[in-house]
Amino acid sequence: MMGPAHSLSGAAAWLGVGAAAAAKGHPMPWPVLVVGALICAGAALAPDLDHKSATISRAFGPVSWVLCEIVDKISSGVYKATRAKGDPRRNGGHRTLTHTWVWAVLLGAGISAVAIFGGRWAVLGILFVHLVLAIEGLLWRAARGTSSDVLVWLLAAAGAWILAGVLDKPGNGADWLFTEPGQAYMWLGLPIVLGALVHDIGDALTVSGCPILWPIPIGRRRWYPIGPPKLMRFRAGSWVELKVLMPVFMVAGGVGCAAALGYI
Repeated sequence: MMGPAHSLSGAAAWLGVGAAAAAKGHPMPWPVLVVGALICAGAALAPDLDHKSATISRAFGPVSWVLCEIVDKISSGVYKATRAKGDPRRNGGHRTLTHTWVWAVLLGAGISAVAIFGGRWAVLGILFVHLVLAIEGLLWRAARGTSSDVLVWLLAAAGAWILAGVLDKPGNGADWLFTEPGQAYMWLGLPIVLGALVHDIGDALTVSGCPILWPIPIGRRRWYPIGPPKLMRFRAGSWVELKVLMPVFMVAGGVGCAAALGYI
């Protein structure tokens, strides 16, 4: 799928988690719901860091371009080193390592560790990066073009500062779910794992499929492209994605938000 659909699906997924938590009698504080949805929307773009033309590879100028090159080479190297007899030879690392459950879990765990041990500035950095991606994904029309990059960064920086201040207030969710001393903001890794997995599931619906289950072997392949039957798949950016899935994600997100906040 394309960036906007990925971001919408990520936000809708976290709002759905909020609705499920409320249904179980453990509603999220509203700042956790909002921040988690924004982080998940941004994290749903992160697996495409192995693709030079992806939104995330352009979101931070030269920094993200260089990082994209590094991730692509690492992903390609891991693919070549671990491919089984049934896996085809290929050039480039797109839709390999960063499109697996292993990557999602490791990234989420790493972000949680950074949030715990890095303090307030680490939390601000995490929020800033994912707010930039969320803005680029959800407001893609307004954020197009290099002339808007600085405005997006300023908006994300201001948003990160404000949201971090809100979360820091007692009862607003800095210690949501993980309540032991020293575990504040440990939950930040959860929307990142969810966003990456939702991205992978979305890509699995397209004609190429997605090797989500690597390194679990399936048949003679370790990088098996999981997906529905061929007739049910679509091309990225097609009318199915734009006219069907994106409206569904918006409605699902709205319903999930209302349920999470106790309105329905």
